[in-house]
Amino acid sequence: MSPCPPANCCLRTPLSCRRFSATTAMNCYRAAASSRFLPPGAMFFDKAMYSTNRGTVGGFFLAGRSMVWWPIGASLFASNIGSGHFVGLAGTGAAAGIAIGGFEWNALVMVVILGWLFVPIYIKAGVVTMPEYLRKRFGGKRIQIYLSILSLLLYIFTKISADIFSGAIFIQVAMGLNIYVAIVILLTITALYTITGGLAAVIYTDTLQTFIMLVGSIILTGYAFNEVGGYEGFMEKYMNAIPSEIMIGNETVPEKCYTPRPDSFQIFRNPITGDMPWPGLIFGLSILALWYWCTDQVIVQRCLSGKNMSHVKAGCIMCGYMKLLPMFLMVMPGMISRILYTDEVACVVPEACMEACKTEVGCSNIAYPTLVVKLMPN
Repeated sequence: MSPCPPANCCLRTPLSCRRFSATTAMNCYRAAASSRFLPPGAMFFDKAMYSTNRGTVGGFFLAGRSMVWWPIGASLFASNIGSGHFVGLAGTGAAAGIAIGGFEWNALVMVVILGWLFVPIYIKAGVVTMPEYLRKRFGGKRIQIYLSILSLLLYIFTKISADIFSGAIFIQVAMGLNIYVAIVILLTITALYTITGGLAAVIYTDTLQTFIMLVGSIILTGYAFNEVGGYEGFMEKYMNAIPSEIMIGNETVPEKCYTPRPDSFQIFRNPITGDMPWPGLIFGLSILALWYWCTDQVIVQRCLSGKNMSHVKAGCIMCGYMKLLPMFLMVMPGMISRILYTDEVACVVPEACMEACKTEVGCSNIAYPTLVVKLMPN
């Protein structure tokens, strides 16, 4: 009897394959994937699930330290850019202009500092998590437990909650589902591939998501700029994107509430009157970005999975280049959404906002989802 099962063994009945061991059964599955018995999506999942030994700490949490530069760079980008950015950056761009894009460009420097300065220290310390590094650096378990609990709370009440909300908004606008049903769907899918596949599954999934995000947003940006007549038309029409309803009862809404800011196309704004003063954008944001990009567990964990420092640095450079894109693929399309759907995205009358997005305080959050649903071809 041949030590290896035939390539189509997995397609037979269980009885015909009983003579093979569990190991050869797994080989059978992988042979079927490579022999085109499985669709490309299954082969991609196979790569994520079985390319590393998930039975060890390093295999599960660091993907066996076997990642090359391009999945690291794509995962760094996707770990940072999510539904929250598509909703938040586009919505803020629709409301206040391009200055919010400076948050993304600030990361160019920080991600390089991560790869050249911080990651070598973490690798030399031989740690898997940031709380573990603090325990080794300062001694004692209390600081490790404190940072672990603090990190969990911060993620639950800030990043995770925001990403779940914004992702649910996309599903609600696109599919008409109840927002709570959309949240349950998102959590279930994410938990499934994260728990079963470990960091390897997360990184490969991030890589696939990065490709989908970039291709889709580039196409949408092309359609959006074509719709407004190019960049010059975009600049002119945005400054005139004023909603038709500006009366609440017998009173007119203050002009500053519904007209675009005069400095909408300036990144560095007045330190006194600007909504995002340039000193804060350069110095204040850099402190926050240094914490996020260089000490956050989710970001650092991707770098620690690299097979060597050359791949880690190359992944950081790749991520840095991709961080140039959100200004053009998220912020500006959000501003174009205000031009095309002014009465919905830029509404100021509570009744009009309730009709547009079921919220009285404003509808800038639906700028990007509305652009996707109404502008992209069916």
